[in-house]
Amino acid sequence: MSHLTVNIADGIATIILDRPPQNRIDDQMVDELAAAVTAIESSDARVAIVRSEGNDFSFGGDILTWPDADVHQLRARFAYYMSVFNRFERLPLPVIAAVHGLCFGGGLELALRADLIFAAESATFGHPEQSLGIVTVLGGVYRIAERAGRSRASEWAITSERVPAATMAHFGVVNRVVAEDRLLDEAMAFAQKAARGPTRAYAAHKALLRAWAIGGVAAADDAMLDMAMPLFETEDAQRGIQSAVDALVAGRMRPVLEFKGR
Repeated sequence: MSHLTVNIADGIATIILDRPPQNRIDDQMVDELAAAVTAIESSDARVAIVRSEGNDFSFGGDILTWPDADVHQLRARFAYYMSVFNRFERLPLPVIAAVHGLCFGGGLELALRADLIFAAESATFGHPEQSLGIVTVLGGVYRIAERAGRSRASEWAITSERVPAATMAHFGVVNRVVAEDRLLDEAMAFAQKAARGPTRAYAAHKALLRAWAIGGVAAADDAMLDMAMPLFETEDAQRGIQSAVDALVAGRMRPVLEFKGR
């Protein structure tokens, strides 16, 4: 039985975690995530959503098998998980995580790979790793630091406290907090709008933000023109620029375009 599925329709890829009761992440789920990323990469998807079935987004890693594995086996497993999560993070399109219920450990580390996090009002986030005597092995603590700052990341990692969605939004980890019964509708509405946008420009902005995260403003500046200039040859940019020029010359408002992603 699948632990994760992907559906692609109308330019939107929807990844669904479905391993009741806690959507814990195991080898099979990560294998299926890798296959989902491959499917999205070779599809016409222009935006992706990751969400979960059940009462919670994910409790994190499936720890049941960890005591029987030696440190070399665990290292190989976590290295594989990291590589797949990073492939997901680097998809060249906008990715939205729609989070409800509990989002802990590896589940939080998966949500942090998305470009935007939409959270239900009842959503709760946390790093339980410290309570196990380990660290966030899939990069959660420094991805929180990237969004919320080092001091906040340190506090949440040290305490393993459960952080409500509103607090996560206040510190910039979560983008939007919405009513429980509106979560999927809000995420889908945003995805539909993004799917009509300039996909290649989104991809360039995402790559520039990654360059900045790795090397700061100087690294992003160095990469800027190599990423920006090819956009001027795209159909989307040519239509967008010409429509703006035409509107300016005619003295009217610039129209809102539906882009083609090419």
